[in-house]
Amino acid sequence: MVGEEGAFVLGWDEVLTEEELSVTLKVLCMSEEEFKEYKEQDGWEDDSEEEENSTLSNEALSRLKTPCKKLLYDSVLLTLESYGSDLKAEQDLLSNKEVYEKLSRREQQALHVRYGQKRILHQLLELVR
Repeated sequence: MVGEEGAFVLGWDEVLTEEELSVTLKVLCMSEEEFKEYKEQDGWEDDSEEEENSTLSNEALSRLKTPCKKLLYDSVLLTLESYGSDLKAEQDLLSNKEVYEKLSRREQQALHVRYGQKRILHQLLELVR
């Protein structure tokens, strides 16, 4: 369901791997009975038109059912814990011109990437809170 890399891709405005995330959330939030039915049918063959036309925008994420929100929230917390520093530490490094300029070009780029990733994850936490 998740693909080879086992990760979902999130953007500022929506989930970029929305189909994978949507199916994963549905399956992980199913009751045992619902999952048995899902397996017997080899998944969903005919999704409703509403589901086909929906995207996992930030607005849609904030309207997810409570179990799905909790699952996403907990997953984001685990992901944030996997970083060596928190968002505040990245902000401090970016705002400290003297320290920032001592970083190599590669370290500066990595800092910007980590900071952006953490900001998106914190935004997701707010959406599913």
